[in-house]
Amino acid sequence: MTTPTHDETQWLDDEQLMVWVRMVSVLELLPAQLDSHLRRVAELTYFDYYVLAMLSEAPDRTLPMSALAARTNATLPRLSHVARRLEQCGLLERTPSPQDRRVTIGRLTEAGWETVLATAPKHVAQVRELVFDVLSPEQVSQLADITEALVAVLDPEGRMSLAYTRPEADPH
Repeated sequence: MTTPTHDETQWLDDEQLMVWVRMVSVLELLPAQLDSHLRRVAELTYFDYYVLAMLSEAPDRTLPMSALAARTNATLPRLSHVARRLEQCGLLERTPSPQDRRVTIGRLTEAGWETVLATAPKHVAQVRELVFDVLSPEQVSQLADITEALVAVLDPEGRMSLAYTRPEADPH
């Protein structure tokens, strides 16, 4: 693949540039606000909470660490570091798989489950305040279309969103 020269580059037009800068702003500011809020209300980072939430939604609140890494878009070393910290807090436990000792299983502990139950309402309220409360229903639908198109390119295998599909429109 050749890199286009300066003269061949298809630059963003003014509207595209404005949208891109705003999107980058959202990508930078939203996670920081969510992280700050979760640190205040639960002494968890956003990623800590995301790991616990993904386990809370899994069958038996258990996943192989490789599957958990895929769902959280984490490298195994990063996830291992976070899992070790969550284990020290008593929120998660790791054990070898009974079927394959080479596979490590992550399981949400009862304390981890209680943490998710206590934190989720506060987190959802923050997500509503920062995203959904400022959008009209039409804008939420447009955002669904936009994110669906972007995720199709960024995560074509659907690793992060396998459990989440768009609800079907009510035929009534």
